[in-house]
Amino acid sequence: MKELKKNTVVMLGGFIIAGAIVFLLMAATPGSSGIELTLDELMSNQADHKDDFVTVEGFLIEDSIEWNADKIELKFDVNDTKGNVLHVIHNGPKPDNFAEGVITILQGAPTKKDTFVAETVKTRCPSKYEGKDIKEYDPNTHKDKLDKAPEEK
Repeated sequence: MKELKKNTVVMLGGFIIAGAIVFLLMAATPGSSGIELTLDELMSNQADHKDDFVTVEGFLIEDSIEWNADKIELKFDVNDTKGNVLHVIHNGPKPDNFAEGVITILQGAPTKKDTFVAETVKTRCPSKYEGKDIKEYDPNTHKDKLDKAPEEK
């Protein structure tokens, strides 16, 4: 009878540990529960998404880049073809290919009006899509693709 209780305790402990591991894995992947919005959708309904993990894309405005290496803080603005401008704060490294008009993919949360705190910042490399060097990149090439991208997915 004692072995049955010992086995039950061991199995119960194993289930608790397995459950804790599953919970931690789910908590560590917020992107799986997030939503994807166009910049226009986010800007018009920002208050509705303040508690959401959001993916949004925009064109980098190169003149807006502020990099603080001491704090490892990156601030910049993105815009879209409809004139929306979003201020972005990212506590992490600056991507290598930051250049005017590059499509910037942001994942994180909208905070106060027109501001977005990005957990991740990625860029689409224009040379990958055009077969050209970044210096020859024409941002107008991808403006219509940015507006259509979330609808096609």
